[in-house]
Amino acid sequence: MNRPPVIGPLSRTEMRDLARAKSLLDRPGLAMRLANCVGAPLEKGFALLPGNWNHVVNKAAHSALLKALGVAVATLGQRPRRRSRDFLHKILAGTSGGIGGAFGLAALPVELPISTTIMLRSIADVARSEGHDLSNIDAKLACLEVFALGGDEHNPAAAQSAYWATRATMSQALSEAASYLARKGVVRETAPAIARFIAQIAGRFGAIVSEEVAAKAVPVLGAAGGWIINVMFISHFQDMARGHFIVKRLEALHGQERIRAAYEQLALTRL
Repeated sequence: MNRPPVIGPLSRTEMRDLARAKSLLDRPGLAMRLANCVGAPLEKGFALLPGNWNHVVNKAAHSALLKALGVAVATLGQRPRRRSRDFLHKILAGTSGGIGGAFGLAALPVELPISTTIMLRSIADVARSEGHDLSNIDAKLACLEVFALGGDEHNPAAAQSAYWATRATMSQALSEAASYLARKGVVRETAPAIARFIAQIAGRFGAIVSEEVAAKAVPVLGAAGGWIINVMFISHFQDMARGHFIVKRLEALHGQERIRAAYEQLALTRL
């Protein structure tokens, strides 16, 4: 994926791919999807959680992302390009959520790292299916970057720029983490570059996890609720990953500025 950008217009196929990416990345956030699923405002779920829930969620999210980064650096590598196995990963995430849901918030420090690792594997599968080489450290970190995408945006107009704003905010921390890992080849939580990278992702990922936890607190389908909500949770990140890695595939061919301009033009026209 390191070929020099091609100067020139996007083909019709590339524009269709970009339009698909935009439709995925601009979808309503997880909060709206979960609210539609549980049939009640998530505020009801937040009210049912214990007083220390925010601390528990943030700590669990940070720990889960560190473990996921370790998995990415140690094990993600290049494999033959193929269709991603989205359904299999949904089953695995749903099973994890169903088991964790039976024990409530107390299970989050155990269940979230498992679910996050499953989601990372699914995100990596999507990246490979879009032609990205996961033996490259930048591609591995791009998989982690997906966890920062598609937060609780309720305004479709704002969502159109949220993707690019998030990437711009993450760019320096991602670059520093990539440089550090290229030199050291190992994840150290105390390294400033790693700490900044994880902190920036955790701030966004933690908000999404909070929405998932609140939805699980709403009495909907008993123990099956955790299974259903986790499937929606991983579906959200599969959508973000598909859109993100389509955009990055096209950027490798045409450059980021050209692709961003075409992406934003899609908001004004219909293909």
